[in-house]
Amino acid sequence: MRTYNIKNIFVALFFLALFVASSCGQNKSQGEKTKTLGQVSMGAKDSEKKYKVTFIELGSVRCIPCRQMQSVMKSIEAKYGKEVKIDFYDVWTDAGKPYGVKYGIEGIPTQVFLDETGKEYYRHEGFFPEEELVKVLQQKGVKLN
Repeated sequence: MRTYNIKNIFVALFFLALFVASSCGQNKSQGEKTKTLGQVSMGAKDSEKKYKVTFIELGSVRCIPCRQMQSVMKSIEAKYGKEVKIDFYDVWTDAGKPYGVKYGIEGIPTQVFLDETGKEYYRHEGFFPEEELVKVLQQKGVKLN
């Protein structure tokens, strides 16, 4: 019968935790792009249009509260898409990580709201119910399409 001392058990648990943490969210290929909604890419059409609010969602497609936010973002886009630009960045991808740093997020999902001049006027962490999110949009005069 083999006996294990506490030091060996802690070393094994440390490496197991390290392995799990490093592989969490890393099962996408290096070349995979951030998932987006309809208005995420800034084409010539978008750059000419002025939005009252830019709603930035920083999260991951593998995070449960972040996935719940996807339906909220789609609903906001359908109802307020003419006045609200929606950007989604998957901060667990190489393409999205710089946005997590840029906006100084501490947890996901994080919602950042910019006014028409690009100045942040509101920030929220965690799942954000649509009814509450709409109140934040209305602060800048956003109305239904």
